[in-house]
Amino acid sequence: MTASPSTAPRVNLARSTLIVMGGFAVAKVISLLQTVVIAQTFGVGEAWDTYVTANRVPETLFTLVAGGALGTAFLPVFSGLLAEGDRPKAWRTASHVINTVFTFTLLASVVSFLAAPWLVGQVVAPGFSPELQAQTVGLMRVLLVSTVIFSVSGILMGVLQSHNHFLMPALAPIMFDVGILFGVLVLLQPFGLYGVAYGAVIGAALHLLVQVPGLFLFKARWTPAFGLKDPELWRILRLMVPRTIELGMFSISFLVMTNIASRLGTGSVSALDWGWRLMQIPQTLIGTAMGVVIFPTLAALSQLGDVDGKRGAFSGALRFILIGSIPSAIGLILVGRPLISLLEGGAFDAAASDLVYSTLAMFSLGIVVHSILEVVARGFYADKDMLTPLWVAVGGAVINVGLAVVLSGVLSDTPDSEGFPAGLALANSLAVTFEVVVLMGVLRRRWRGLDENSLGVTALKTTAASLVMGVAVFAVGWVWALLGLTERGTLLTLAMIGAQVAVGAVVFVGAAYALKLNELRDLLTALSRRFSRQPREVNA
Repeated sequence: MTASPSTAPRVNLARSTLIVMGGFAVAKVISLLQTVVIAQTFGVGEAWDTYVTANRVPETLFTLVAGGALGTAFLPVFSGLLAEGDRPKAWRTASHVINTVFTFTLLASVVSFLAAPWLVGQVVAPGFSPELQAQTVGLMRVLLVSTVIFSVSGILMGVLQSHNHFLMPALAPIMFDVGILFGVLVLLQPFGLYGVAYGAVIGAALHLLVQVPGLFLFKARWTPAFGLKDPELWRILRLMVPRTIELGMFSISFLVMTNIASRLGTGSVSALDWGWRLMQIPQTLIGTAMGVVIFPTLAALSQLGDVDGKRGAFSGALRFILIGSIPSAIGLILVGRPLISLLEGGAFDAAASDLVYSTLAMFSLGIVVHSILEVVARGFYADKDMLTPLWVAVGGAVINVGLAVVLSGVLSDTPDSEGFPAGLALANSLAVTFEVVVLMGVLRRRWRGLDENSLGVTALKTTAASLVMGVAVFAVGWVWALLGLTERGTLLTLAMIGAQVAVGAVVFVGAAYALKLNELRDLLTALSRRFSRQPREVNA
C-alpha cells in the first residue's frame, strides 16, 4: 500500500529519523551498561566527581570548535556547493576546513593541557581538595586527546549528512560508546578512572574510523592545504563565530553549574551529571535525531527561498517531536525513581538514588523544550542566521546562571546546608524554555506563521493522551506496591518498570488513535515500512 502524496513526505521524514534514532538508541543502551558499572563502582562520590569535572573543558572545547558550531556552519555551505554541482570545489573546501580546524584544535588542546592545573583549581572545581584537583588534572589531559580526534570526525558527519546519508553518522556514536564500555569493563580494573578516560580516547578513534568508508562511497578528495585564500572557508568561519559564542554561553552555564555543584556537598556534581545523562536519552532519541534529519532539508529549502516549504517541514518536525517528548517527560518522571534504583549497589546507595532522581525530575521538565530547540535553532542556521540564536542564548545563559544561584541554595545562610543540586536542573529547564519561546516568536514573524493551529492541536491531543498514559503508569506502580512487590529485588523492579512501560505505551497509542493523532499513525507507518522488503530510499 502506497502513502498518499500528502503523507509521503512525512513518512519519508519519519523513516530517516528512525534510522538516526536507531543508532542513538543502540548507543544509549551501551551507555546504560557503562552507567550501571560506573554507578556501582563510584556511586555519586568524590571519585566520579573528578571525572565529570575533568571532562568539562575537553567537552567544551570540542563543542565550540569542532562540534555544533562547525556543523551548523559547514553543512549549509557544503550542501550548497553540492547542489550547484561543483563537487571539486566542495571537496576542496571540506579539506581546507578539516586541516584548519584540526590544527586549531590541536593547539587549543596543547594550551589546555599545559593550563589544566589552573583551569581545574580556578575555573571548574575550586571547591575540590588538592588531591581531587590533581586527579582531575590528570584525567583532563587524557580526555583532551579525544577532542583532537573529534575535530576531524565531527566534520565527516557533516559531509555524510550533506549527502542525506545518515547510517554511518548514526553508527559513530555507537562506536564511541563501545570504546568507553571497553574502558569500563576491561581497563577500569588495572587503571581505575584513567581506564574510563582511555576508553573515551579509543571510542573517539572508532567514531572517526567507522565514517571513513563513507568518504570512499562518495568519492571524497582530500587536499593537503589550509586554503587561507578560499572564500568558502572564510564564509564558514564567519558563520561559526556567532554559533561558537552561542554554544559558549551554554557551556559556560554548565561550567558555572559545575562550579556551584562543587560547593553543595559530596556527590552534587555527580548527581547533576547523572540527571543530565538520563534526561539526554529521550532528548537525543527525539530532538537531536529529528534535528539532524531535518537540517539538510531546511537548508535546501532556504537556498531555494521556499518559505512555505520550510514552514511545512518545520511544523512537521515539531509535531513529531511533540508526540515523542511529551509522553517521555511524563513517563520519565513517573518511572525515574525505580529506574535509578536499578543502579543501586556498591557505592551507589538509596541516598544517591534520591539525589539523582530529584535532579532528573527537574531536568525531565525540560525534555520537551530541549527537543524543540534542536529544530528551532536549525531553522535559523538553515537561513544562515547565527546572530539571532546567539542573542537569545545570551539571555538564556543569564537566566540560567541567575536561577542556578538562587534555586541551588548556594547563598543560604545556614552553615550546615549542602544546597540543592536539583535547583540547578530546574534553572536549566526554565532557561531553555525562555530560549524556545523567543526563537519561535521570531521565526513566526519571519516566516509569516508556523502552522500554529496544527502545532496547537497536536500538542493538546498529545498532552491528553500522555496524561491518560500517566494515570495508567501510576496505577501499575500502585498495584505493584499494594501487592508488596516494590522491595523484592532487581528482577521484580525490572518487571515493574517493564509493565509500566508496556502498559503506558499501549494506553498512549490507544488514546492517540482515539484522538486521531495523525502524526503517530505516520510514525508507525514508517516503522512498519522500515522492516518491509520493498526497496526504499533514505532521504530527508
